[in-house]
Amino acid sequence: MTVLAVIPARGGSKGVPAKNLAPVGGVPLVARAVRESLAARLVTDVVVSTDDPDIASAARGAGAEVVLRPAVIAGDTATSEAAVLHAMDAHEAMHGAPVDVVLLVQCTSPFLTRDDVEGVAAAVIEGGADSAVTVAPFHGFVWRERASDADAADSAADADADSEQPATAAIGAQRSGGPTALLLDTAPASGHGVNHDASFRPRRQDRPQDFLETGAAYAMSATGFREAGHRFFGRTALVRTDPARVLEVDDPHDLARARALAPLLDASALPTRDDVDAVVLDFDGTQTDDRVYIDADGHETVAVHRGDGLGIAHLRKSGLEMLILSTEQNPVVAARARKLRIPVLHGIDRKDLALKQWCEETGIAPDRVLYVGNDVNDLPCFNLVGWPVAVASAHGSVRAAARAVTATRGGEGAIREIASWLLGPTLNTPAGTTHTPATSHNSPEK
Repeated sequence: MTVLAVIPARGGSKGVPAKNLAPVGGVPLVARAVRESLAARLVTDVVVSTDDPDIASAARGAGAEVVLRPAVIAGDTATSEAAVLHAMDAHEAMHGAPVDVVLLVQCTSPFLTRDDVEGVAAAVIEGGADSAVTVAPFHGFVWRERASDADAADSAADADADSEQPATAAIGAQRSGGPTALLLDTAPASGHGVNHDASFRPRRQDRPQDFLETGAAYAMSATGFREAGHRFFGRTALVRTDPARVLEVDDPHDLARARALAPLLDASALPTRDDVDAVVLDFDGTQTDDRVYIDADGHETVAVHRGDGLGIAHLRKSGLEMLILSTEQNPVVAARARKLRIPVLHGIDRKDLALKQWCEETGIAPDRVLYVGNDVNDLPCFNLVGWPVAVASAHGSVRAAARAVTATRGGEGAIREIASWLLGPTLNTPAGTTHTPATSHNSPEK
């Protein structure tokens, strides 16, 4: 059985430019959707439908198949259904096998989970539903605006050329001289209850349960979907999800909320050695506390943490590629790199371009790079790598864009903490050694 998850992700978003590539929790929205879809037990294939080469590249990097969408179904008026039908046809032509169940997964729902994807798929495959949708329990009273009967009568009178009402309203506005009187010239909306009788407000436990469509995931019988041409047909199963995770990114405020919520809602997964081929470190604010000491002759010094030196030494010995990347053209940066025996690029205006070139020269895929930063000039590098990491003392926007955040501040052992994520017990108990009491007050970095 072929169960195809289709993720529509066109490049022409108006509300948030390049929205589908916007990182939340350090991961582009499209990659988040691909990740959860691939992890769903019942899904056999994941396709991203896009017209944008950068989205296509990010989707492939996350493990999805890509179907390039023609312009006729990539504009502002294009429907998700059209994208899904096109992706189904393309997938069947490519693989020579029919799709049995198709899912529509929206990458604009950043907190979609594999359980959501698997839930709608299971409702169709195992539950016998024709279609399924993720919903969240909803207990609110819904209101809608409409013109009152009196307003409707006034509107009818306004249409009569002999009516004096507009002139009367204008005179009232002139006499009061205030904005309140100007309201007389418009028809104020009257609110009415949609899912309740406004004259009687029952207790929550006495009301029927309402559900809010989350917009995150849908599943359909492929045959039924082709016949109906839309996502709801036959028996539609409602698959409940956590209301706390319901958020759709439509404008910059939604994106800001998603980034603020990511540390609370994302799984607290930290990278391991298997996830990373290289570690790239900013210097000021990550290996230091971001302070500079200047003597009377103008010489600059900084304080570093010995634990960071130990962690970097173990990272280097583990076979990871290492690099210090800094905008500062400062002898202290080069001196620290020599001490740690790792290469350095400093005095760099565009750190992201330098990092991209370094990846190409070393043959390392950017999504296998862990980059540690603390300030806004690190954000372009965050958008390039697979594991953007912020230190605890980083600027708020940097912490929000990070995939992981240390518990330790920059210059106080944050790099040592990251090394423990990657190396675990091998860092804390070096192989082939036994613990003996220290006999020397000299404690050079290893």
